[in-house]
Amino acid sequence: MTAPIWLTIPTYNEAVNLERIVAAARAELQRIAAGGYRILVVDDNSPDGTGAIADSLAAGADDVEVLHRPAKDGLGRAYLAGFALALAAGAEMVIEMDADFSHDPRYLPALLDAIHEADLVIGSRYVPGGGVRDWGLLRQLVSRGGGLYARAVLGFDVRDPTAGFKCIRKRVLEAIDLPSVRADGYVFQIEVTYRAVLAGFRVREVPIVFADRAAGRSKMSARIALEAMWLAPAIKRDAPAAVARAAAADPSPINS
Repeated sequence: MTAPIWLTIPTYNEAVNLERIVAAARAELQRIAAGGYRILVVDDNSPDGTGAIADSLAAGADDVEVLHRPAKDGLGRAYLAGFALALAAGAEMVIEMDADFSHDPRYLPALLDAIHEADLVIGSRYVPGGGVRDWGLLRQLVSRGGGLYARAVLGFDVRDPTAGFKCIRKRVLEAIDLPSVRADGYVFQIEVTYRAVLAGFRVREVPIVFADRAAGRSKMSARIALEAMWLAPAIKRDAPAAVARAAAADPSPINS
């Protein structure tokens, strides 16, 4: 079934959350995605049986698909694989969302409403109305400090550059040379957003409250976040050539 909206949910050991997050996302998308949607679970061979649960969900509903990958290979690579499948299937926009309810599906309407006047919409913790819940002081400092550092190095006015709750138009993904994006956690998120800004696309941030996961273990750490920040100069160095390569391959106007 061709659908314009694809919600991509990467998973690794999310058996405790998957059924609930799919049900909650479906409830929102059924209300607002009149043109059709698909929920794509990208599972990295989770040892806790998440992939089998995803297959069961897909077998019982025509709005769920599953992409199995052979091993845990990083959040960014999971998204890249999901984006490629969605675009090949005719997606006009893709949404990134975590499986652990840190990204609450109740914000999906806000993202999809904002995309009417933008090319990339970010569910942002650091615009008025946004925030975090149940975070310790160290995690707050790493997140805010890392975001400020990335903004300063890259010189763009995105308040939450490491955010992973996004709605992205097809034309953005086609214009930023996705295969060359660094595919590791926060680095992936920063680079996708920065390349979109560099290519001239319209980026909007809508407020969300990011909650710490209620079940399961977090895959992110302060070390991963700090490593991402140190790569900001390399992102700034490499992004112009990547955007130029994509433009040479498809010279159509970005807002066509």
